[in-house]
Amino acid sequence: MKKVGIIGTGFSSLTAAIELSKMGFDVEVFEKNSSPGGRARHFEVDGFTFDMGPSWYWMPDVFDDFFKKHNKKISDYYDLVKLDPGFSIYYEDKNRLDVPESYEELKKVFESIENGSSEKLEKFIKRAEKKYEIGVKNLVYKPSKSFLEFLNIKVIKGAFHLDIFTVFSKYVRKYFKHPKLIKLMEFPILFLGALPSNTPAMYSLMNYSALKQGTYYPIGGFFKVIDSLVKIAEESGVKFHYDSEVTKINVVNKVVENFEINNKKISIDIVVAGADYHHVEKNLLQEKYRNYDEKYWDSRKLAPSSLLFYLGVNKKLLNVNHHTLFFDQDFSVHAEEIYETPKWPSSPLFYMSCPSVTDETIAPKGMENLMLLIPLAPGLEDTEEMREKYFNIMMKRIQQLTGNDFKENIVYKKSYCVKDFEKDYHAYKGNAYGLANTLDQTAILKPSLRNKHINNLFYTGQLTVPGPGVPPSIISGQVVASEINKHF
Repeated sequence: MKKVGIIGTGFSSLTAAIELSKMGFDVEVFEKNSSPGGRARHFEVDGFTFDMGPSWYWMPDVFDDFFKKHNKKISDYYDLVKLDPGFSIYYEDKNRLDVPESYEELKKVFESIENGSSEKLEKFIKRAEKKYEIGVKNLVYKPSKSFLEFLNIKVIKGAFHLDIFTVFSKYVRKYFKHPKLIKLMEFPILFLGALPSNTPAMYSLMNYSALKQGTYYPIGGFFKVIDSLVKIAEESGVKFHYDSEVTKINVVNKVVENFEINNKKISIDIVVAGADYHHVEKNLLQEKYRNYDEKYWDSRKLAPSSLLFYLGVNKKLLNVNHHTLFFDQDFSVHAEEIYETPKWPSSPLFYMSCPSVTDETIAPKGMENLMLLIPLAPGLEDTEEMREKYFNIMMKRIQQLTGNDFKENIVYKKSYCVKDFEKDYHAYKGNAYGLANTLDQTAILKPSLRNKHINNLFYTGQLTVPGPGVPPSIISGQVVASEINKHF
């Protein structure tokens, strides 16, 4: 059995580990932190359980398909509930729109805002569903080594539906005129990592998942998904090593012979780097073995970083849903300050997750578990003073819009920002989500999943194919495992 060493325990690393183990490889996983999950780690304190990263459970079929592939059922590992409303948005007029679980009810909401928009939504979603079928079923499971991979009948026939060369902002405005509906449709793009004016309309497939498939939540928190994957991996014979940071990859004659952990050399036959791609290249490899130089990385368009706060509140809040978007400020200005003229936002949009509304297991009785998040340009100067300034901005707006004044009721508070992403994940410029999904960073234009100079070094995760987000990362691990199986 060939021994595979996987660096990191994020979603892509875990799915790669499971796949490779089932293919007959001897798999060991090495994690620099003391617990698994990467950006999807969690922590427990004073009776609260906080997910540190992902909180939106979209594209549920990607999760289902992976579990079924390994003869498992999600229900054997965690209880999945569909949220109603899926999420809420506050607008500049201070009014809130709740996105209902029912698609038929959603059409009524659209019609109440703009005459004729329910019919237009139906057309938009049908086309988005087609993109989803083509993109998720035919495109994202490819290794993106050559354009030839995409020359199959299904993709060619479906190319007309993908709208790859139409920008998202223009595409949305072909269907909707009211600014509230435009904001609703464009919001996933803010987190995908580019201005809607720079993002291919192909990504309207995200609207299909958000508005038609719906938003889900695993009881116990998003970490339940990580925990289930670790259990499946262990059942498959995968060995995990925590507090085990790989500090050097040693190469002889274009082959990795071993890597170093705590001054100890670990012999390995194949390496899967699920850690930050840039970090692996710059800090673990000699320059002659790197796929890309610093000039290349500096020219990449990154998805945002984030300022996050994890809060424990010793009272129940009123008029609050599980997911709330505070879009009561100018969307275009904040997006510009992330992607075009990087700076701390003048009037930030932000997101509040209150999972204790849905899940009584993650907070003490009578209390709330909150996460606040502001998307930021990566690489910003990160100080405690700046964090606190924006915390106060968010608290003031939450009070004004929801009527909840709970600053004096906070019994636990932890912040997390650019410096923490760099420290905990070696994240390039402190990015939170990977590369932006722009046209010139799609498919074969993303960083390669295989090292061009080393025969047995592969990459997986949000900085390679298929891209950022939990479902793409789940797929990324499967894609790299398939490539390794072909070659070894």
